[in-house]
Amino acid sequence: MVNCSQPNQPALLEALTPFFNLSAIRPVMNMATVTRVHTAFTLYGILGVVCLRWENEFVSWDPIQCGTDKITLPRKKFWLPDIVINEFMDENTAPTVPYVYLHSNGTVRDALPAKVVSSCNLDIYTFPFDIQNCTLTFNSYLHLGKTLHCIQVYKCEQKKYLTTCLFGLFCFCFFSFFLLQIRVRRRATLYVVNLLIPSCFLITVDMFSFLLPPQSVDRSSFKMTLILGYTVFLLIMNDLLPITGNTIPLINVFFSICLALMVASLLETILVTHLLCGSGDFSPVPRWVQVLVLQILGRLVCLSQKTQGSGILLKADEEPPEDRGPVVEDKALQELRSMCKDLQALRLQVEQRDGGSQGSEEWIQVGFIIDRLLFGLYILFISISFITIIIIWVTSYSHYISIT
Repeated sequence: MVNCSQPNQPALLEALTPFFNLSAIRPVMNMATVTRVHTAFTLYGILGVVCLRWENEFVSWDPIQCGTDKITLPRKKFWLPDIVINEFMDENTAPTVPYVYLHSNGTVRDALPAKVVSSCNLDIYTFPFDIQNCTLTFNSYLHLGKTLHCIQVYKCEQKKYLTTCLFGLFCFCFFSFFLLQIRVRRRATLYVVNLLIPSCFLITVDMFSFLLPPQSVDRSSFKMTLILGYTVFLLIMNDLLPITGNTIPLINVFFSICLALMVASLLETILVTHLLCGSGDFSPVPRWVQVLVLQILGRLVCLSQKTQGSGILLKADEEPPEDRGPVVEDKALQELRSMCKDLQALRLQVEQRDGGSQGSEEWIQVGFIIDRLLFGLYILFISISFITIIIIWVTSYSHYISIT
């Protein structure tokens, strides 16, 4: 027990001076006595505060006689426990606190900030709706469990960056330590606004670009510009994506699906444009294409085959009528025969042109049917993909919330 000459801090400091020479040894009267170090950890963003509290058996005083129940003294004047965090991966660059509190009952309280750069096994599959579990191990490297116990003071305070935390006291071998498990939930608003919503807008524009008429508008140039813009967007926003983890984030699959759909729609536009623009140079549509595309798929996508009108030319006899008797070939009859030959030649040309036009119209109809069919498949695939990804996100997030 310390006796103060006056009830003020200078007298208390003078009375405590002989005990400062004992800072090199553990503050116990009996070496068999266990020093209990009470540890508390409060998380503020990336900066945490580690609070240590232990009993110094060498020092105690009467608060009434000395005029105060606690005093602030330099850290170097006290024995300090070597409590460390095993997961430290870098030097602690947090501000140092050169003072500790000494209470009248001999309790020493040391509160110091700690910037913990630790290793943590990240599960980024549901990024940005992920919840991470990180563990911090507090223990002493020098003192065994027979001389020093690490115990928790109170449950961790839940701050805005911290969703939940669990404490547990374990004894492994002969050392005393406890684990601080921190469960951190990522704020997904930034990633939803900067990554998911723009991607949904671009894929929606690409989907509605199917409504542009391919025969009169250069749809392929529009889709190529859209793909280049989306690629640049992904390169710019690449810094927001996680680069560590054991699994591929589901959001990367989402981006890959969006880009693959844009490329597939461009290839479909190239095919349809080739059918519409080069139909005049193609051979007649094969019979199996007529049955499969024009009849079956045409009814499926509500594009019926156009009916062909009857010809406007009536077939005449292949040869002019023979003479049925002696007639007088005058100039008018010769003129009629010449006109008949010209009409036959004209009829052959019209028939050839009508045959090519009919084949061209059938290829154009095939192009329109394929375009509408692939547009429907595009909508179906994008709907199934997005709904599946959303269900996985919601299910995983609900699972993490339920075990919190």
